[in-house]
Amino acid sequence: MPPALRIKLTREEDKTLQELSLADNVARRVKMRAIALRLNADGLTVPMIASHLHIHEHTVRATLRRWENQGLSGLWEAPGRGGKRKWSLEDMNVVEQWLGEDRSYTSRQLQERLAAERAIILSSRQISRILKKKTIPGND
Repeated sequence: MPPALRIKLTREEDKTLQELSLADNVARRVKMRAIALRLNADGLTVPMIASHLHIHEHTVRATLRRWENQGLSGLWEAPGRGGKRKWSLEDMNVVEQWLGEDRSYTSRQLQERLAAERAIILSSRQISRILKKKTIPGND
């Protein structure tokens, strides 16, 4: 059986973790990690924390190790996670120009034109989402 993982927090660290766990603009995952750290510092074991937070024991252990190795910065995800954009802002500027022409386009037509002229493969639904996020003429 591996030795119990136990961390000790200073008052400042505990206060910072408490503020993180209550903040509105912090990701849920970061909040859960902050709570797990505080619970461990209060004497709860890894299985107890996992049961209380409804997460896997491996997740709790990983959080404790991240704290030991990286400190506060270990609570956040490393950059570069997730899929990368298949389009650039320059591509959307071209779409803006197309939408400024004297004709209207469906998202399907924009999808086909992007694929043909710029070798950008996006679904029509993805194009619709991008256009909704950006205020573009003809996007009412």
